[in-house]
Amino acid sequence: MIKACFSSRYFAETHTNSMEKLQFVAQAIVEQSLAQLVEPELIDPDILRMLHAPNYVDAFLQGETSLARMSGFKWSEGLRDAVLAIQGGQLMAAEIALAEGISANIAQGFHHAMYEYGGGFCTFNGIALVAQQYPDKQIFVLDCDQHGGDGTAEFTRRLPNLFNFTIYGLAYGCRDYERSIGRYIHPKDGSFALYEAALQEGFELIRAQRPDLVIYQAGMDCHQADPYGSSWFDSAAVYRRDSLVFEFAKREQIPIMFVLAGGYQALPDLVKLHVSTFQAANQFY
Repeated sequence: MIKACFSSRYFAETHTNSMEKLQFVAQAIVEQSLAQLVEPELIDPDILRMLHAPNYVDAFLQGETSLARMSGFKWSEGLRDAVLAIQGGQLMAAEIALAEGISANIAQGFHHAMYEYGGGFCTFNGIALVAQQYPDKQIFVLDCDQHGGDGTAEFTRRLPNLFNFTIYGLAYGCRDYERSIGRYIHPKDGSFALYEAALQEGFELIRAQRPDLVIYQAGMDCHQADPYGSSWFDSAAVYRRDSLVFEFAKREQIPIMFVLAGGYQALPDLVKLHVSTFQAANQFY
């Protein structure tokens, strides 16, 4: 059974569904026997001080200055502990995936975080974190959130073992670099055929690079019912996207870990979409 990292500490009150959804997804996948939950420890803040500017990490930990709120959430001790638990889950999920071939972290809030500050509901870049903690492993990010992974793109300039391929409908300031490639699919004039072509391009890069681990951002803010979504991206297309990713990783025998990433529509519908990612994974694992 797929192992998914989760802790009740992942939850904190926010003005979005970003963290509220996590506990409901965890409950649903257990009820449907789609994954086995494993609980991570809080990450050691010293590890985060190696990834991000130490003054930013300290400001967040202590709730001081505007840096503590740069992610877009009101700071609280609960938020602090949730973020530390989620980052601990990132490292545990990476370890599991490398050993067993697949894992998940029932978490969000990574790819907009820069070295010196957070943003876009992302506090610390848990994607870059994996690359930092496994410097001898090649980490390939397949980012299918609706927003471009701008923070991860910037971290590819700091971490030579990190490669970012992001498919988006909203650039969110994401830039292309030597080890970061973005593909834009128009939210209204695009199509899933164009999206699938971009996905296949990502697969070809993975096949050529043969990374040690793929981190898959299975974002749901691309869905047509999401306020940020693409009009042509229905539920069947989302499931098809996820199925293609897991089928590819399984066939190529490349370890993969996935995270929930963004999603802002009505909570019951959003939870169903995230659960469908686990259903897609269970087709092949």
